[in-house]
Amino acid sequence: MNPRERRAARQQPPNPEAEPADTRRRRRTAPITVEQVIDTALGVIATEGYEALTMRRLAGALDTGPASLYAHVVNKADLDDLLIGRLCAELDLPRPDPAAWQEQIRDVCTRIRDQYLKYPGISRAALAMAPTDLETIRVNEGLLGILLAGGIAPQAAAWAVDALLLYVAAYCLELSIVRQRAAHEDDAWVLDRDELLRRFAALPAATFPHTTRHAAELTAGEGHDRFDFTLTLMINGLAPR
Repeated sequence: MNPRERRAARQQPPNPEAEPADTRRRRRTAPITVEQVIDTALGVIATEGYEALTMRRLAGALDTGPASLYAHVVNKADLDDLLIGRLCAELDLPRPDPAAWQEQIRDVCTRIRDQYLKYPGISRAALAMAPTDLETIRVNEGLLGILLAGGIAPQAAAWAVDALLLYVAAYCLELSIVRQRAAHEDDAWVLDRDELLRRFAALPAATFPHTTRHAAELTAGEGHDRFDFTLTLMINGLAPR
């Protein structure tokens, strides 16, 4: 099969009558596997960030040539799909509970956030993606099931899943950029709350009355306070039928 056909084959549900995966791996003659590609790519991201991950960089980390990668992965977009799929595979989803649907949605989104933050910038791979990996679709299915069980109309539930995942990915990407800048002295001042408060206080109050008066509120928040606030705001905006 060519790479595109192999990608399509990966998305098919498991066939219980097929040869066991362990047997297939023992008979594999290629020097690398898809799993090794994913493991190595995640290792590069964990240590160097998502922006450092290129097909050439990945081939070098695997001590092979790019041609060997393309025997398993169609292109960078296909690799992104596999990476997000791997992270989704590690998520346990709850059985939808109509009485606790809001807490369940919040919990799943929080765990997706924590998965993304293990690998700086990886949430960029989830943006503008039409997922085909079965594990990614499984998570989407789980979120949709929770919302539907909570009485949210199908169209609102479908768009809410998209909006929630988009927010989680964007939040994690921004936080990764913030942490990257914090590591460089030339950029660190931008992230300093006291510096922001001084700048806001120095603004002409007549021109910026709200900013100067509420500078403390504008710069408030520790840890994931803003994430929790926004997630709650989004979830509370969903009205059951």
